Amino acid sequence: MLDPRGLAYLKGANGRLRPYGHEVAAAPAPAKGKPPGDDAVPPSVSDMSPASGATIGSQATFSATVTDASGIKTVSFVINLPSGQSQSFSPSASGDVYSLGLSGFSDGDWSWQVQATDGAGKGGNTTLTAPVSFTVDTGGTAPPPSGDIIINSSWAGGGEVQDAAGRIYFQMPEIQRRGRTESITWLSYVCSGTVVNDGVSGRSVILTAAHCVYDDVAKLFARNVLFIPNQAGTDGSGTDTQCGNDPIGCWAPAFGVVDVDWTTATFPDNIPWDYAFYVVDDSDTAAHTAGLYPSSSVLDVAATPMDISFAAPVLDEYTYALGYSYSEDPNFMYCAEAVTTEGSYNDWWLPNCGLSGGASGGPWVQPADSEDESLGTGPVMSVNSWGYTNSPGMAGPQLNGTSASCLFDIAKDSDATPIGTADGEAGIIGC
Repeated sequence: MLDPRGLAYLKGANGRLRPYGHEVAAAPAPAKGKPPGDDAVPPSVSDMSPASGATIGSQATFSATVTDASGIKTVSFVINLPSGQSQSFSPSASGDVYSLGLSGFSDGDWSWQVQATDGAGKGGNTTLTAPVSFTVDTGGTAPPPSGDIIINSSWAGGGEVQDAAGRIYFQMPEIQRRGRTESITWLSYVCSGTVVNDGVSGRSVILTAAHCVYDDVAKLFARNVLFIPNQAGTDGSGTDTQCGNDPIGCWAPAFGVVDVDWTTATFPDNIPWDYAFYVVDDSDTAAHTAGLYPSSSVLDVAATPMDISFAAPVLDEYTYALGYSYSEDPNFMYCAEAVTTEGSYNDWWLPNCGLSGGASGGPWVQPADSEDESLGTGPVMSVNSWGYTNSPGMAGPQLNGTSASCLFDIAKDSDATPIGTADGEAGIIGC
C-alpha cells in the first residue's frame, strides 16, 4: 500500500503495516484544526438515513441534510466496515440533501458518518458526525447484476472462481541491521492466488502477485509456501497451516517465477511487473496434504482451473476482483465495477474497491460469464496488486502486452528449474 507521501508499506498477517523498501514508519493522519475567520461554525448535519439501529440489505441509499450559512464546500460519506476500516465516498446534491447509492455490503454491524466542510475563508470549518450504527442482513443473496458498484462483499456466486482461487500462506525475509551486523528474520504473510489452465501435464500453475513470491528489498524468494484452494469452505476459524480442516487440503509449490524487472527495482517503481506464478510439481505426492473431502493429489485436477487471458480487456467494462482479505478471514471477498486505469503507473484500476491486505494476487475476472455472471467462469485478466492507504481503490497490473505471457511459458516448461533449494532460492527470475 502507498501512503500520501508515496512510501510503501506491506501488511503482515497480524494486519500491521511495516515499511517496505525504506525505514519510515507509517504516518498518522494529521489533526484537523479549525481555521480562523468570521465564520467559526461548522456545517449542520441532520436526517441521516439509514438511521441509528436500521437494518439494510446488500445495497442501500445513504442520505443526509447538510446546511451552513457560508455554503457547503465538500461533503463525504464515511462508511465504517466491521473490520474497523473506513472508506469515504462523494455523494450527489439536490439542494441541501446529499445522497449516494451503495451496494456490496456483507452481513455484520456497520456504521457511517458525514464529514462536511463549509465555504468559510482559510479552508473552511469542518464537522464530522458521530458514527451512526446500522446492521447488514443480506440473506445470503447471490452477486448483484452488472452495473452495480460492489465495494466489498462476500462472494456467493460459486463457480470456477470459487474452486480455483485460494489463500496463499508464506514467509518473507526481513533484514535487520545492528551496526555492521546483518541478520534475516522470516515473517508470515498471506496473499491470494488462482489455479490457471496451463495445458501441460506434470505441473500445476498458480497465478498471483509478484510481491507474494519475491521480496524485492531482501532479493529473496518466499519460503514455506502453502496454497489453500477454496479456503472459505474451511471448518477452522481462519488461516492456519492445518490443511486437514480445508475442503481439499493444501499444496506446497516447488518454486515461484517472477520478472527480472520486479527484482532489480523496488516498490513502487516495479509496480508494472507485479505479476508472478507459483509452480506445483504434480509428481511430488508430498506436495499435497489431504483435506476434509477426498480429492486428487494433482492440484489442477482437484481444483477446477480458470483460463488466463493475455489479450487487452475492455476498458469501462464491468469487472470483478476477488480475494481473501485478511480482515475478513476466512471469507472469499469481491468488489466489482467498471474498470479504468490508474494514471501514475498505467495499471488497471477499480476506484471504489474495498478489498484489503491478503487479497493481493487474487483474480480479476472479465467477463465473469457471458450468460450468468454469478458463475464466475473467467477468464482472469489481472490480479490484485496495490491500493492507497487513505482512500479506496484496487490496482491490477496489465497482463496484455507485457512479460506476463513469457513468465507463464517458463512456469509451464517442464525443464525449468529454480535457482536452488535453500531458503530464499526457490524461484526463477526470467524474461
